[in-house]
Amino acid sequence: MGSRLTLTARLTLLFTVGSAVVLLAFGALVMAAIASHFDELDRDELAGKLDYAAQLVATMDRPLSKEAVAKELASSFAGHHELVMQVRGPSGMVWFASPGVEFPVSLVTAPHLSHWRSGGRTFHGLEKTLPVGATAGGALTLVLALDTAHHERFLQSFRVTLWLFVACAVMFMGLLGWVSARRGLAPLRAMRERAATVTAHSLDRRLPVQAVPPELAELAITLNEMLERLEDAFKRLSDFSADLAHELRTPVSNLMVQTQVALSLPRDAEGYRAILESNAEEYERLARMISDMLFLAKAENGLVLVHEELVDVAHEVRQLFDFYELSADEKRIDLQLRGEGALRGDRLMLRRALGNLISNALRHTPVGGTISVAIDQDAARLRIQVQNTGEPIAAAHLARFFERFYRADPARQHEAGEGIGLGLSISQAIAHAHGGEVAAASNDGLTIFSLTFPNSR
Repeated sequence: MGSRLTLTARLTLLFTVGSAVVLLAFGALVMAAIASHFDELDRDELAGKLDYAAQLVATMDRPLSKEAVAKELASSFAGHHELVMQVRGPSGMVWFASPGVEFPVSLVTAPHLSHWRSGGRTFHGLEKTLPVGATAGGALTLVLALDTAHHERFLQSFRVTLWLFVACAVMFMGLLGWVSARRGLAPLRAMRERAATVTAHSLDRRLPVQAVPPELAELAITLNEMLERLEDAFKRLSDFSADLAHELRTPVSNLMVQTQVALSLPRDAEGYRAILESNAEEYERLARMISDMLFLAKAENGLVLVHEELVDVAHEVRQLFDFYELSADEKRIDLQLRGEGALRGDRLMLRRALGNLISNALRHTPVGGTISVAIDQDAARLRIQVQNTGEPIAAAHLARFFERFYRADPARQHEAGEGIGLGLSISQAIAHAHGGEVAAASNDGLTIFSLTFPNSR
């Protein structure tokens, strides 16, 4: 971890290296352009002097002699200290050559410039053949060259200045890149600092979206959405923990009180039997609660359909009607079934989901009401609707009906026959395990719970 570069360092390094490459390439291009320009100047100058020398030789008296040619050319180019020359006769013999300079045997023909070094100096030269028919062989060869020492001194000085400028420019660009990266990443650091302040007690805090660049706005929005999900999940977990503690406290308190009362006074066998029967009811309640909680805990990690088979939904509903018939008769509730349908799934799970919905409807249907189960199946899906008459339920309650331990009327949670608030959550988990959905609606004195499953299963 310690060897990893920070994002600021990476951006600075990238900016510096990019600037260095561009400046070095620009410097090399400038140096090449100047050297090429000097070559053109030397070529033009040598070409002009060769033309002048050719005219000069053409006007000389014939026959030509070594001494005359050497004297005439030397006097004509006197004062040109950087200029050296060589004259070769028709047979290739050297008639005249500037002292201290070793000329190559042959040079490229004009207008191409030849380069060579001699005595630690660099020369640019041109060669030209001078036709003089009166001589034996018919032509002289004249080589003129310029000593480029003054060019080299200028290029060396310019090169040092240029590379110093490039080095300073690269350092400046690196500093500018660091400052730009720091300023550019300042919103990211602000987001990190803001996120660091978010704790379990301040999940309502959000990252600023308008104050960050557009490139980071999407990240801020995504993080805010994540915080919203965390806040909602944490709230649900807190509510669930509180509800679970409350639900467990009631039967445990009942057991403790009854046991303490039983121990405080001697009783006969019937008295102890009554207390034990009451305790057994509380134990059954605890067992159901623990069983339901274990079921929902498994559902969080995905329920496994152990026994998948083709389930006749109408048959299962009829069996549930038979089971709840006595409870319905006590409240004079009419149980109705419409439609047929079949679904592949776990029969016991589906029966439990339907049983929870019918049991919930029985608890909230007034005396003399009606509970109807409608089964509707087509090529795409199978829908089961459990409908009961009764007071309408507010939309705010409908949205939370499938939360654990939620009740629309908390004051009724410990009335006789009232559940512990996990049945609808279990039905929802079973529906999801079968790839289906559960929904609730209430209007015009009717409350409808729907289970919808795809026919592809």
